Amino acid sequence: MIPLASVKTAISLDESLFEQVESLARALKLSRSRVIALALEEFVRRREDRRLLEAINATCEEEPGPEDLGLLRGMRRLQRQALEGEW
Repeated sequence: MIPLASVKTAISLDESLFEQVESLARALKLSRSRVIALALEEFVRRREDRRLLEAINATCEEEPGPEDLGLLRGMRRLQRQALEGEW
């Protein structure tokens, strides 16, 4: 595995948050930098997931077009035929 390049940066945190990160890093036996990087990765992933879900929901809210309506009618007809054959 090729190691990824890292970038050093400085951030400002409230003291209470810093202490929480410090405590968590000790408990997990990780560096503060690693804990913060993991938190940021999770934040970015959740944001991307939310944007994807919003895009999917927006697509589902659209009214079906004529082609979609034809497909739906055909699927309903096949479903009715399958049910009538079973009963």
